[in-house]
Amino acid sequence: MASMSSTPQGPFQATWESLKKYQTPEWYLDAKFGIFIHWGVYSVPAFGNEWYPRQMYLKDTPEYRHHTETFGQHTEFGYKDFIPQFRAENYHPEEWSSLFQEAGARYIVPVAEHHDGFAMYESALTDWSAAKMGPKRDLIGELAQAVREKGIIFGVSSHRAEHWWFMNGGRQFPSDVQEVGNQAFYGPATTIETQQWESKDWQPRPDAAYLEDWLARSCELVDRYQPQVFWFDWWIEQTVFKPYLQRFATYYYNRAAEWQKGVAINYKNDAFPVEAAVFDIERGQMKNGSPYFWQTDTSISKNSWGYVTAQEYKTPTSLLQDLIDIVSKNGALLLNVGPRPDGTIPEPEQEILREMGRWLKVNGEAIYGTRPWKICGEGPTEIPEGSFTDTKRPDYTGQDIRFTRRGNTLYAIALNSPDSPLVIHSLANQSPEQVTLLGYDGALRWHSSADGLVVEFPDQPVGKHAYAMRIEGLAD
Repeated sequence: MASMSSTPQGPFQATWESLKKYQTPEWYLDAKFGIFIHWGVYSVPAFGNEWYPRQMYLKDTPEYRHHTETFGQHTEFGYKDFIPQFRAENYHPEEWSSLFQEAGARYIVPVAEHHDGFAMYESALTDWSAAKMGPKRDLIGELAQAVREKGIIFGVSSHRAEHWWFMNGGRQFPSDVQEVGNQAFYGPATTIETQQWESKDWQPRPDAAYLEDWLARSCELVDRYQPQVFWFDWWIEQTVFKPYLQRFATYYYNRAAEWQKGVAINYKNDAFPVEAAVFDIERGQMKNGSPYFWQTDTSISKNSWGYVTAQEYKTPTSLLQDLIDIVSKNGALLLNVGPRPDGTIPEPEQEILREMGRWLKVNGEAIYGTRPWKICGEGPTEIPEGSFTDTKRPDYTGQDIRFTRRGNTLYAIALNSPDSPLVIHSLANQSPEQVTLLGYDGALRWHSSADGLVVEFPDQPVGKHAYAMRIEGLAD
C-alpha cells in the first residue's frame, strides 16, 4: 500500500486548475441507480437515527433520556460499549449483492466510516475497526468482492471529517468520552466555539495532525479497495480542508489512471469546483437539471439512514418517480438502506428494492445508458429544489412527463397513471414514426396536433408506478 509520501504520478496535480480537467466516467453516466448502505455500531441501539452517538451525549435530547433510562449513566455504559453487540452474525454479502442486482442497482456505496469514528474495514491506522472488534471481519472488503462478482461497481463513503467535533457533548458532563483510553475512538470531540451550521470557518479548526490522519485514512481506503466512487459527506467544505481535498483528489485520480478505471468523488455544497468532481444533493433534487452530471443521495426511510426500530418508509412508487425525475435532469439516484446489527437487511427494505427492480426490468431502457433531452419534462407539479426536500414535494400526476433519450430514440415517462388520451405538449406538431409503451405488446394509437402528441392508452391498466413510452423517428 502506498503512503502519502509517495503520491502517485499521473495526469493530475494538486491544483483546482488541474483537477478541473476531470471527466465523469461513462459507466457512471450510464448507471443511474446505486445503493447506499448506512450500517454501523449505531444500528445496535436502533433509536432515533444514525446520529445516536452524538445525541446520546447531548442533554435534553430524546437519545440522552433513552440512553440513561435503558443503558445507564454514560460513565458506566458509553457508545463504545455497543461495539461488542455489533456482531454481524448473519451478514452474508453474497445475499446482499444478489438483492442489489435484483433491485437493478449498478453501483454500491457502503459507509466505510461514519461520524462515530468506527471503521467498517481492515485498517492499519486504527484498532477501532470491525476487523479487530465486534464482528472481527473486514465488512467492506467482503462486500467489495461480492458485488464485483455480480459485475456491479463498488464505492465507499467517508464521513470522518465530522468526527472532529461529533462526540463533543461528552465533554460537558462525566462520561467515557473523557477517559484517556478512549481518545483514539472518540477523537478530539472538540467543543466548537461557533456552532453556525452554515459556517465554513468553525472554530477551533481541525489541526494539521487531524487533517493528515483524515487524508491518510481516505487514501488507505483508495489503495485497499480501489473504489470507483468515493463519497464525502458535508463539512469537508471547511476552509481548512481545501488543500487536503486537492491532495486527496490528486492521489485518487492518479491511482485510478494507474488502475485504468473511471472513478468519481461525490461532494456537497461547494467543497469542490463543479468541474472537478460530482455534486451530490442530500435528500433533494434539482428543479431543472444541470449540464454537469450530479447525484441525489436519499434514504428508503423518511426518518433515518441507519437501522432503527421505528422506520417510516417511502413507497416504491415515490422512489421510482424520483429516480425518473433525477435521471431526466442529468442525475443519478443513490438510495440508502439500513441493515440491522446482525447484518440482515429489513424485510420491508428488501421488498421495496425488489419492486423497484421489477419496474426497471421492464422499463430500464428508458433509464440506463440514457442522456438528457433538450428539456427534462413537463407537467403541473412543482419540485422544491435543494437538500432535505425529499418529503416536501406534492404527489406527481399523470400529466407530469419526464424525457430521456438514447441516440435518436426519445422516452417520455408519465410519472403516474395517465389519462387517456395523454397529450404530450412538448411534442406539438411532431409526427413520430413509432410510439410504443414499454411492457405492452399491443399497438398504441397516436396522432399529432398543434397542442401536442396525443397518445391513447390501453383500456386495461398496463404496469404500475410510472409509464414509459418509446418514441422513434422524430424530426429532431
